Amino acid sequence: MRVGVFLFHESRDPAGDSRVIDEAVREAKLAEDEGMDAVFLAEHHFDGNCVYVDPPTFAAALAMATSRIKIGFAVLQSSLYHPLRMAEQIALIDNLSKGRLIVGLGRGSMVNLHEYKGYQIDPTSAQDRFEEIESILLKCWSGEPVKHEGKYWNIDIPMLRPLPYTKPHPPILRSVASEGSLVGQARQGRPVIMAAATAAGAAHNIDIYRKAATQAGISDPQIDRAIAESWVSRTAIIAPTDEEAEQVGLPYFRQMQQYRAAQSSAFEQRAADQNKAAAPPLQCGSPATVMEDFTTLAATGIGGVSVRFRTGPMPAAFSARALKLFMQEIAPRVRATEPVAA
Repeated sequence: MRVGVFLFHESRDPAGDSRVIDEAVREAKLAEDEGMDAVFLAEHHFDGNCVYVDPPTFAAALAMATSRIKIGFAVLQSSLYHPLRMAEQIALIDNLSKGRLIVGLGRGSMVNLHEYKGYQIDPTSAQDRFEEIESILLKCWSGEPVKHEGKYWNIDIPMLRPLPYTKPHPPILRSVASEGSLVGQARQGRPVIMAAATAAGAAHNIDIYRKAATQAGISDPQIDRAIAESWVSRTAIIAPTDEEAEQVGLPYFRQMQQYRAAQSSAFEQRAADQNKAAAPPLQCGSPATVMEDFTTLAATGIGGVSVRFRTGPMPAAFSARALKLFMQEIAPRVRATEPVAA
């Protein structure tokens, strides 16, 4: 199983934005130095929840600051973009990174509705816009003239330049946040980006994926390949001891929940539902404590895990140490774990 870091750096004070952006760059460079396979970027606007705010711009900066690590989107809120601008940006970043891009796409958050309001997009149109945008992206990266007449865009251009460095284009993974969307992608045999707080949750999702793909007539080798190209995102509070992880690290996660809940009633309800559960929606503890969940995750056959080490107002030193602990003690085990036969 491949391993990556999920950069989701929060900044509550505008005066601190520049510092936190710099810390996000340093965490990406640390991930490469420590041997991680990928760095994934989120997207949120107007609220400080994701301080670098514009993942294509930030990905271009990381392409110049690193040389080996894959750079992924988890995910671009596609409905907020003009498709030609998105196609150009992705193609340029793929060239700057020399083919290191993983294009994670989603319709956009249904939690942060203020983002749609800011961009003057009707949230009820998000899914339709998403589907149309993806079809335009593929036309743009074909190297042929682009003619498109759709519900939201009418496009007629001789050719998009530059074309992607990766041929025919970088890998596209869709975000799946519900069983329905997971089944929809499985029926097409497409790799996905999913979220799962536990290995059991990921295994459940993969079981749903396999059953839906099989029912759609997709062969077992194709299903295995799609799952091996998929990623699961996790949040993990890791410290040298369980006590430090729970007493020092976990409160940062709780503060993140409170901060976002104050901005969004939908997130407030989500956080309330999560906190009713027997355990928080993350892994928390020493490397030895969280090890089994990660090795069990690797045994599902999922291609990669991207771990969010920093949540809320967590200091950079705390998350950097967590990343190093993960790479020193957990990563060697999960990379060596053999998938369990389906």
